[in-house]
Amino acid sequence: MTAYCIGIDTGGTYTDAVLMDTRTGQVVAWQKERTTPHDLSLGVGKALAGLLRQSARPAEVVKLSVSTTLATNAVVEGRGARVGLFVLGYVRHFKLPVVANIFLKGGHTITGEEDEPLDIETLIDTLPGLANEVDSYAVCGAMSIKNPTHELVAQEAIRLIDSKPVFCSHRVSSHPGMLERSATACLHAKLMPLMTDFLASIQRSMLTVGLDCPVTIICGNGQGMELERIADQAAITMASGPAATARFGAADGFADALVVDVGGTTTDVCLIKDGKPLLNREGCAIGEWRTHVEAVDMYTAGAGGDSHVVCQRDGRVILKSTRVQPLAMTPELLDPHTWLNSATDCSLVLPVEGLDPVLIEADPILRFLIQHGPTPPSTLAERTGIGGIVLEKRLERLMFLQQVVLAGFTPTDALHALGMLEIGNTAASRSGAEVLAAEQGLSVEEFCRQVVTETEAAIETIVLTYLGRAVWQDVQSAPFLNRRDNELFSLHFRLKLPIIGIGAAARCFLPGVARRLGTTVSFPEYCEVGNAIGAALIGVDG
Repeated sequence: MTAYCIGIDTGGTYTDAVLMDTRTGQVVAWQKERTTPHDLSLGVGKALAGLLRQSARPAEVVKLSVSTTLATNAVVEGRGARVGLFVLGYVRHFKLPVVANIFLKGGHTITGEEDEPLDIETLIDTLPGLANEVDSYAVCGAMSIKNPTHELVAQEAIRLIDSKPVFCSHRVSSHPGMLERSATACLHAKLMPLMTDFLASIQRSMLTVGLDCPVTIICGNGQGMELERIADQAAITMASGPAATARFGAADGFADALVVDVGGTTTDVCLIKDGKPLLNREGCAIGEWRTHVEAVDMYTAGAGGDSHVVCQRDGRVILKSTRVQPLAMTPELLDPHTWLNSATDCSLVLPVEGLDPVLIEADPILRFLIQHGPTPPSTLAERTGIGGIVLEKRLERLMFLQQVVLAGFTPTDALHALGMLEIGNTAASRSGAEVLAAEQGLSVEEFCRQVVTETEAAIETIVLTYLGRAVWQDVQSAPFLNRRDNELFSLHFRLKLPIIGIGAAARCFLPGVARRLGTTVSFPEYCEVGNAIGAALIGVDG
């Protein structure tokens, strides 16, 4: 009987799936569906059902191998659970992007002896003020890798007062660096709810289509781990998508190459050396987070097909790292001429379908959206009385809870308006482009070309940042990369490596990036679903 492995990659924009013959390694069928953030099982289920309709029976599938960029995207966009961090011991203070960074007496010496008693009273006194502000806790004690006692005592004290999850650094890192160990613990705390929901969605989707086979989750180091073991180690999936990217890129036959995956939310870059992905055993870096998570040597930043395009008063177009739903992909969109405005309303707020009536009744924003439909922020502020920074924070929270989505103009819309892409509602994209182009005093084509050029420049910067870190330290490369074009000189770089392009938007943006960098770009067969193929290859290898 023929045996198949299914590879799935769930990103912020699309969920891709491929059916691979385990004997030959050939792709038999592939499917691409929109990711459904409010219920991931819907998008995953559609992708699985589409594959099985094409070529296979559920009984013929012997493994499901899954990669995802959901964790990476959450880090880049600043989303995820709200975390309170307790640092125990005499260490230089540092700040991580979490709700609270709290430093207490305690910790151990390098030999594992108690350095000073744990300040349990201050910890207990602090918790009531944090309980309503955080979703989980992280604890990092000085030299807890030698003696975790203070971390364990703090964990139990927190659990007695607040039942939310607690993550201790000694369980997720064996390295001594306090900053990186704290960051690793915080990321586990930040990402666990997201990964728990994702893993549950995989299981629900399998039940729906009748699949009953082992499930492997791709970790950042390119290895697979059983689904049952991954939930309490969420951060090791942080580079899951890039690991699958690297595996697919390595199969293309280049000895040395740069693999660039242009997604909807992020662009991921990794290096193929001697035909294999490089591995960073010290720990990967994503944005401002430096971790002890072993992963493929890679760099990820927020720039992709669904990045939010914002027009500045000085005529510049910028890409924000946050993802919005493209106008072209938003059903029943209000005419952008009636609401889109760079000064006040560059996005439209939409409620997610199928919300619990109890949730709707308890939240004035949700209640208004359900009653009146998609609404721009200025109208929400006027009609609900919730404005300014308070409204921003409330919307951020509702987005994290997957109760609302924001729609706005994106590079995907620019491609639609230019006739370079036809996967959504071109008329909606063109309407949005007309509004923003008129504000800038440009034609629709001039404006959209400017957006494409800005996107190419952002991807170029991501590539150079990654390569610059390999040659210089961050502080040394920053002046070159941030001031390449200034009032005194213009600086250009030429890349000595070919680029391998992956992702739905890669064919649209990477040829321009390759020209800017004086190199070539190739697009392997099935590059649009390359990460899903990479996941399947890892599953078959394992």
